[in-house]
Amino acid sequence: MTTTSRLLTLLSLLQARRDWPGAVLAARLEVSDRTVRRDIDRLREMGYRIHASLGPDGGYRLDAGSELPPLLFDEDQTVAVALALQSAPAVGAGIGEAAIRALATIRQVMPSRLRHRLDALEITTVGRPGDAAPPDVPLEVLVMLADAIRDRQTLRFDYVRGDDDSGADGGAVPPRRAEPHHLVAAGGRWYLVGWDLDRDDWRLYRVDRVHPRIPHGPRFDRRAVPGGDVDAFVSARFRGSDVDAWPCRGTVVVHLPARRVRPFAGDGTVTAVDDATCRLEAGSWSWMALAASFGRFDAPMEVVGPPELADAFAALADRYARAGSNRRRRQAPASQAR
Repeated sequence: MTTTSRLLTLLSLLQARRDWPGAVLAARLEVSDRTVRRDIDRLREMGYRIHASLGPDGGYRLDAGSELPPLLFDEDQTVAVALALQSAPAVGAGIGEAAIRALATIRQVMPSRLRHRLDALEITTVGRPGDAAPPDVPLEVLVMLADAIRDRQTLRFDYVRGDDDSGADGGAVPPRRAEPHHLVAAGGRWYLVGWDLDRDDWRLYRVDRVHPRIPHGPRFDRRAVPGGDVDAFVSARFRGSDVDAWPCRGTVVVHLPARRVRPFAGDGTVTAVDDATCRLEAGSWSWMALAASFGRFDAPMEVVGPPELADAFAALADRYARAGSNRRRRQAPASQAR
C-alpha cells in the first residue's frame, strides 16, 4: 500500500467512528504504531484536526476544525450528495446557486464511472401545475432556527401574516415566543414546529414569515410532539386535524372502472365491484369538501355512507342549482325578466 492510499484509508477509518485506539488502527493498516503517528501528523498538516490521547488505551479522534479540509466519500455517498445538490433549488432555501457550484466542483473530481452514474440519474425538479414558486427562505434564518432547536433555546420572533395561511399558524401579533422543536420541508416550503408559549399549544409556522429576534430566550426542556412522530403530526395539521387522519371520511360507488378512478383518487382507496363499477373511500376536512371532491368524477354514483356525506351531496346539489339559476336569470332578455 502506498503512502497516499494508506492516508486515504486512515482518513476513511477516522471518519467512520468517533474514537480509534492506535493499536487497532495499526492492525487495520498493517503498519507499526510509529507509522500511524507519522500518518496522523501528515493529515494534521493537511488541515485535519485530530486529537490524540495518551496512555495504554490512547488513540485518535477526528475533530471538527475551523476550516473545511478535503473530505472523503465512498462512491454511494458521492452520488447521494450529488443528487441532493440537484434537488436543492426545490426546497426554497436560497442555496440554488451555491448548490450548482458545489455540484460542478464534485463532478469535476469524480472518476469517469461515477460521472456516468450521476449523468444517468440526472433529475429536474418541477412543481405541480398551479403551484406557486417556493418562497425564498434565507439560509441564515434556517441555520439560526436549527441552532435554537439544537440548543433548546426559546425563540423570539416577528411572524408576518400572509393572505394564504395554508398549513401554518395565522397569528400576526409580534413578537411571538415559541420553543422550537423541528424544521420540516413540505411542498417547497419550510415550516417550524414549535410550542407557542403565549397560546399554550403546538403551532406550525411558515419559516418564510418568521423574522427572529436576537437574543434568544432561556433554555427549555424539550416536550414530546403529539403522537411522538413529527411527520404524522405535520401531516395531521395539514389535514386540519390533531391526528394523521381526515376528520371526515365517506364511501361512494362510482360507475366507472377502477382503473379509471384509481389514478385520480389521491389518498383514497379504490376497490373494484365489477368491470364497470368501483367503490371509492376517501377523506377531507369537511363533508362539503368531500362531496365536492367526489364530484370530479364525471359519472353517476351512489353514497354508501355515512349519512353526513349524503346530506352534503344534497346541500351541494342545491347550491349548484341556485348558482345555475342565478346565471340564467342574469342572461335573460329584459322582456323575459318582466
